[in-house]
Formats: sequence, C-alpha cells, structure tokens
Amino acid sequence: MTWRVLTALDHRHEDRIAAAVAADRDFEVVRRCPDVADLLAAAGAGLGDIALVSGGLRGLDRDCVAQLAEAAVRVVGVTDAGEGSQERLRQLGISALAPADNAVDLLAALHRLAASSLVAVAATGAPATDVDAEIAALEAGLDPLGPLGPHGIAGDGALSDEPHEGRILAVWGPAGSPGRTTLAVNLAAEFAARGTSTLLIDADTYGACVAQLLGLLDESPGVAAAARASELGTLDVPTLARLTPSTATGFRVLTGLPTSSRWSELRAASMSHLLDLARRLVDVVVVDCAFCLDDDEELSYDTRAPRRNGATLAALEAADEIVAVAAADPVGLQRLVRALQDLESVACVTPRIVVNRLRSTAVGAAPERRVGDALKRFAGVEVAAFIPDDRATLDRCVLAGRVLAEEAPGAVVRERIRHLAGELVPAQAPGTPVRRRRWLPGSVTMGRWSTA
Repeated sequence: MTWRVLTALDHRHEDRIAAAVAADRDFEVVRRCPDVADLLAAAGAGLGDIALVSGGLRGLDRDCVAQLAEAAVRVVGVTDAGEGSQERLRQLGISALAPADNAVDLLAALHRLAASSLVAVAATGAPATDVDAEIAALEAGLDPLGPLGPHGIAGDGALSDEPHEGRILAVWGPAGSPGRTTLAVNLAAEFAARGTSTLLIDADTYGACVAQLLGLLDESPGVAAAARASELGTLDVPTLARLTPSTATGFRVLTGLPTSSRWSELRAASMSHLLDLARRLVDVVVVDCAFCLDDDEELSYDTRAPRRNGATLAALEAADEIVAVAAADPVGLQRLVRALQDLESVACVTPRIVVNRLRSTAVGAAPERRVGDALKRFAGVEVAAFIPDDRATLDRCVLAGRVLAEEAPGAVVRERIRHLAGELVPAQAPGTPVRRRRWLPGSVTMGRWSTA
C-alpha cells in the first residue's frame, strides 16, 4: 500500500524532507501545502492519509488538528532540535513527532505510523485515531513513541505525575428554563463548602452571567482566554489554575464570554481539551451550559466553520452527571419533555431532572405531586429535586453578589440545593472509581439506565 502524504513544512526543510519521503516507495508526496488553509482543503478533499506539519506552522491550532482527524488524516509533527515546539505539538494532541534534521528517523516515524494505522484498521474496519493507533502498535509489538522516546507521547500526560480524574457536572435546560446559572453557582458553592475542590465554568455562549451573579468583573480573562490558550497549544493544568481564581466561598471560577457575539472563540475541540484538564485540576467541574442543542448540520460541509453550540455539545458529551432544569409551569414542562429527546442523542448519561420556581399559582394545589405525575406520564422521568419559587431571597443574593450559603444559609431553597448536591456527588473515599449513569438506547424514558 502506498500512503499519500501532505506536507506543510518550514521552507528551510521542505525540499529535503519532501525528497526523502518521495524516495521511499511506501509513500507518495501528493501535495506540498503552503499554509494551513491549503492543508485542510487537501485533507477535506480526501487527497492524503498522512500530514507532515512543522511545529511553527502559522495557523496550526487544536481546531485544525481536530479537522484533520475528522478527515482521517494522521499528523506527524516535524520539529527542529532545541526549537521548543515539541511541547506545543503535544498540547495540540499530535502524538507522532519526528526530527527535521534526520531523514532516517523521520521515515522511521512515518513507517511506524503507517503500520499502526494498518493494524487498527484491520481490527476495527475504521481509520485509527492517535490513541487507537498507539494501542494497536503496542499490540503488534511496535514502538509507538519512536526515536524521540517519551517526547512523542500525545496530549498532556507529562503535566502531572499523579493521575487525577475529577467528575464533570453539566447544568442544562431547554429554552426559557429559569435558574440554570443560579443552580450551577450554588451547586459549586455547596461542593466547596464540604471540602470538595470545585471549578465552575460558564460555557453559555448565548447569555453568560456567572460573573454578574458572583459580583466579579466580566473583563477578567475567563473561558475565552482558556480557549485561546487551548487553540494555541499553551494550555496545561498550571495555566488553567492561573486562569481560574478562587471565590470567597472556596471554588474556582472560569467566567464566560462578555458578549454573545464572541461565541466563535469557544469551539468544541477547545472545550473538550479544557474539560480534560479541568478533571485533573479539581474533584468536581460544574459547567453552566447554553440551552440550544442544534448541531448546525448545514455547516458540516464547511469544515472550517465553527459551530455555535459546539461548546455545549462537548460539555454534555463529557459529563458524568447532567442536571436538566425545567420551569414549573405548563410551558416549561412541555419544553422539557420535547427537549429530552434531543438531549438523548447528545448525552450518554441519564439526566437528573430539577424543577425550578415551583409554585401552586402556576400548576395548582399540591404542585410537587402534579408536576411529578405529569413528567412521569409524558416523559417517563422522575424528578430529582423541586426548587421553590423564592424570588425575594434570590434577589438579595444577586444584589449582594453572594451565594445562598452566604446570604441565606437557612432558606428552604438553599436546603433543597444542598440536598441535591449530596445526591449528585456523594462523599467518596479517595480512589473510589466514578460510576456514570448511562442512557440505554431506544427510548427517552429516563428510568432505563445502567451504571458502568
């Protein structure tokens, strides 16, 4: 088999490397790309199987690497000795690295990559991802790291000697669901109050407001700075820690976009990487998600176009727990019933249903029983928590920029949220494995789930 190679290399090495690759009968240089745009166009057209990219290639970011992976193009990073780009390429998710000044080692890296891809395709019938290929190479008795040794390891494995796997809790609700952000903020406060290290991320690309609820300046770097660092390959656990200051109640916070017009700065690939690092930084990551779950299918033909809801979809896919918030009125409940069908296609865990602003004036006498019966009948779900409508107390919290535990520790609404926090993330002994509530295929009925 002849492997088609795309190159996007520094002009100092391009001619020499292209000639060395072309001289190997197992490879054919099909296109020498001058920039990232041409590389992505060639990959999207199906012209190549492997891409050779320089560590200093202008425009090479995490989104670019993700798009090459979607086009089933494996990436080899070519670096100069002492250039310092190896760490950046690893941060971008490029696992295969090769020296620019040694054609023998570079060709050896290409052969290893090709061999591991063949093994993975033979085993699965699908093109291999970097992780798939590395596992397949090990099973085949090959060395996936190559001459660079540990510097060829993908991702951020070198950032921490001790593996840490925190839990991700996504707070979501359909359009018009009140209190998503209030619930996310106060859940984070309750986790922190019992000594659990917690990070709150405002990932709402339509109406971020965590900073306002906590009385913080929305000019702080926040999620936009973290996403930008992820795209550039400079985001690691220490950097994330610097970008997430601690609040007075003890939890870290990553504030949201200052305006919704900047939604394109928060892309799915960056969000996934950010959440992976957040798991290693804290025990619990609370993500305040936007309402919309549309996948922008009309943009799927344009691989460079960002997806408006990519951050929300990435957070829901990565979540170990999902809290679905609904308004306690006929309109809000109907929206929840319909939206759960869309959520099923995105999430792999069973959501916990929280009915907010519960009041008898909207649903009649015995509101908890009425709402619970309606959701069980029309959606087959059980309600995890009913949050009463206590606008006066919550207004005081917003005015003071404080959480319920600070402003109204004895309020009923605070007690309900604290009880919910205990159910979502129960106290566990160190080292206890996380169990994810998985949605079984077939029905929207929430009662059908298993643990894994």
